[in-house]
Amino acid sequence: MPKAAAYKSNSIVYFKGDNNDKVFLLKSGKVSMKYNDIETGQEMYDLIQTGEFFGVKSALGKYPREETAVVLQDANMIVFTVPEFEQVVLNNTRIIMKMLKVFSNQLRRIHKQVQDVLSTDEQSDNSEAGLFGVGEYYLKSKRYAQALYAFRRYLTYYPSGAFAQQALLNIGAAERFVKSGGGQQAAAGASAAAPAPRQSEEEMSGAAQRFYNGVSLFSQQKYNDALAEFKAIITEGQDAEYVAKSLFEVGRCLYAVGELDKCIGHYTTMIQRYPKHPDIVEALFYVGSCYEKKGDAGKAMGFYKKILSMAPEDAPVSRKARKAIGALEGK
Repeated sequence: MPKAAAYKSNSIVYFKGDNNDKVFLLKSGKVSMKYNDIETGQEMYDLIQTGEFFGVKSALGKYPREETAVVLQDANMIVFTVPEFEQVVLNNTRIIMKMLKVFSNQLRRIHKQVQDVLSTDEQSDNSEAGLFGVGEYYLKSKRYAQALYAFRRYLTYYPSGAFAQQALLNIGAAERFVKSGGGQQAAAGASAAAPAPRQSEEEMSGAAQRFYNGVSLFSQQKYNDALAEFKAIITEGQDAEYVAKSLFEVGRCLYAVGELDKCIGHYTTMIQRYPKHPDIVEALFYVGSCYEKKGDAGKAMGFYKKILSMAPEDAPVSRKARKAIGALEGK
């Protein structure tokens, strides 16, 4: 049965990192959630409203607390175990809707922070560290899909960056947890330190190993060697996910070695065969860049404008397209 609890001002309900399966309902008083901004590391605070549940996500997900709950003013709460909380929620749709609203606000806040990092100038050292930091944050929080996105974007924009090798290892770790369901004990090890390369290679599929070896070669500017790896993955066709990824990377390699016509032809074929490819907008940017390098400003401009019609305004590829359009118009 849920229990009543009273907390004095300046006391702590729980600390960040605690393992605790309790859910709290604030009846009176003031409680603030203290956490760190994922980009700057600065301490941030969210005030819990009276009648609001907190500690829900970590309790249900059985992972460490993501924030510290601080009592600002004498507070009275109801404390639920997970089964008790689930029973209450199942019998009250109004509570479900209220929690969804709270979670939506939190997700919007996190999304905005991530977008702020992703949309900063690509040449900025702070942007590079910030983007890698976003991936680290999600990896440590065991949000592996988000971590994968951030680390893959990092390698796209900073293939020879200061954190490139670590990003490769982190991608391998995150992918293993996604495929295995992310066991609690194993995940705790990954958040403490990145796995050794040998361990990554042993646990990744053959196609994954070849793919990340290709990405590593690309980051070392060994473009022809990287191209051979990506082509081999496509030819073998053993893993659809990595075949799709390799198709995009082949185009990047062709662009890097100056094979502009081949790059255009490759991406044109890829787009026609796979109109829903996840990297289609990035592929369009490379095609536009090829035409720009070939001196065909009209076609280049057409591809850049197409990108602006497809990608969100604050997406990095949209920023690149606008910058390229500005440069062409200024000539």
